[in-house]
Amino acid sequence: MLSLLDMLSRDGRRWRHGYELMAETGIRSGTLYPLLMRMTHQGLVEAEWRQPELPGRPARHVYRLTVAGSALAQEARNEAHDLIPKGAATA
Repeated sequence: MLSLLDMLSRDGRRWRHGYELMAETGIRSGTLYPLLMRMTHQGLVEAEWRQPELPGRPARHVYRLTVAGSALAQEARNEAHDLIPKGAATA
């Protein structure tokens, strides 16, 4: 969940398709979609249906972080930063 929060927070409030999220995070669909559903129910992610851009294609869900999700992502980054020993090299 933390890697998904981190990835979603990089683009602010931009809507993302599940396939795009899978490609960028490496999380498989059997894990990603239940995680997105759980995060939506927790108020961390919002989801909506989008009509296809091309005729004959199915509607798709898109996802983006809520304000609460952005705050949690920032909190997780801060906690991770606090765990890095002083003077340690960071990438």
